[in-house]
Amino acid sequence: MPQAGRDGSATPMIVEDWDALTFRVNRAAYRSPDVFAQERDNIWMRTWLYLGHESEIAEPNDFKVRTLAGRPLIFCRDTAGEVHAWLNSCPHRGTILCRESEGSNKLFQCFYHAWTFRNNGDVAAIPDDAAYEGSEGLRESMKLRSVPRLAIHEGYVFVSFNPDVPPLLEHLGDAADYMTMIEQQHVGGMTTTPGVQLYSVRGNWKLAVENAMDGYHFSPTHNTFVGYLRESGFAVTDDDQYAYNLGNGHGLLVLTGHGGRISMIWEPRFGEDEKLRTEEHRREMLERLGEQRAHYVADESHILFVFPNLLLFDIEGLSIRQLEPVSAGQTDVRAWQLVPRNEDPAARALRMKTVVSFVGPGGLATPDDIEAYEAVQRGIEATAGDVRAGLDYSDMSRGMVDEVKGVQGRSIDEGAMRGFWRHWVGAVGIERALQVSGERPAAFLEGRDVR
Repeated sequence: MPQAGRDGSATPMIVEDWDALTFRVNRAAYRSPDVFAQERDNIWMRTWLYLGHESEIAEPNDFKVRTLAGRPLIFCRDTAGEVHAWLNSCPHRGTILCRESEGSNKLFQCFYHAWTFRNNGDVAAIPDDAAYEGSEGLRESMKLRSVPRLAIHEGYVFVSFNPDVPPLLEHLGDAADYMTMIEQQHVGGMTTTPGVQLYSVRGNWKLAVENAMDGYHFSPTHNTFVGYLRESGFAVTDDDQYAYNLGNGHGLLVLTGHGGRISMIWEPRFGEDEKLRTEEHRREMLERLGEQRAHYVADESHILFVFPNLLLFDIEGLSIRQLEPVSAGQTDVRAWQLVPRNEDPAARALRMKTVVSFVGPGGLATPDDIEAYEAVQRGIEATAGDVRAGLDYSDMSRGMVDEVKGVQGRSIDEGAMRGFWRHWVGAVGIERALQVSGERPAAFLEGRDVR
């Protein structure tokens, strides 16, 4: 294996060896500011990014202020009800236009020179506009600047800073149907609850992706939660649980033994009232969706990653997470709860209690996960600049033998992570980034797994 420089520039990012059945990732991918800059240019500025859920701006004139790929944005619904993503920068002199984090307003006024804009982007007022007499087309040229592309799938709003990005559904590919499954869980559809959880992690954004696609860590890292489940009467198992590469960098874990799901899979800690509600809801789903579709929607817990910044944890309840890389060693995370629009108040209270107890930022899982990838970020400094061959690499080889055999990878293997990294290395645009040794097996599907 080639020797590593401190920034990893002279060595491949990915070393994939089919003779030795090993898959290694250069740790400079997590540390290097140069790699981070190339990601910003070649991934975040070129593909679709998750901005937010349509239900966050449910009413005309609602708005949220958000940063995406380092760019400040206004996510809003105008007076006519159309969804927009404006650059949060006054077209006049570039001042941040909207300084509130959220609200409802028909107009956005710049505090610096009081230029005022309607929420559909039009110029509403320019103080002392007589001074611009003769400036033909000024108002038209000074409208709010929109992101180049915006598209919505099942309420999930995506934007791209690349006007030539392929259609959203082409990017989502097989991931789109799993998002549709979420919308189909309840006859009235889904909505976000008010508020957002925002926290910062001292770790690279790709570690958050790895953690989500890594069923291997569940029992050792979350042993407190596992013990709690067992004591409450739920048998925790890793059997019959799989990882899927959905193509385009997207990944999926299908889990059946890590806990129940409100209104879908009952377990004793949810109580007898929820058992009756679950049975009734299951009957309704079976009639509405049919047996096979209802099985996929109800009987499986899913963790879905949509490249590069959306995570959907459809496990006990349903949590949306958005990743916003700040630097090579820091990531901001926004999280929302997605719930049925028309839900029994008792079920809603149980759902919120259950979700925050596990995947919330103060729950039994998320603090463990944050400490894990912050510990990785600290630990990979130990090998930075070490010239001994292969030392500055992390191993993700678990389960490669099943890829050779054509056997579907398990959730406790690392196949979903390998799918992410193979896509990443093609998207990031680093020269000599991938080194493949040996012959990829005939059963190996580089594009996606088939389900």
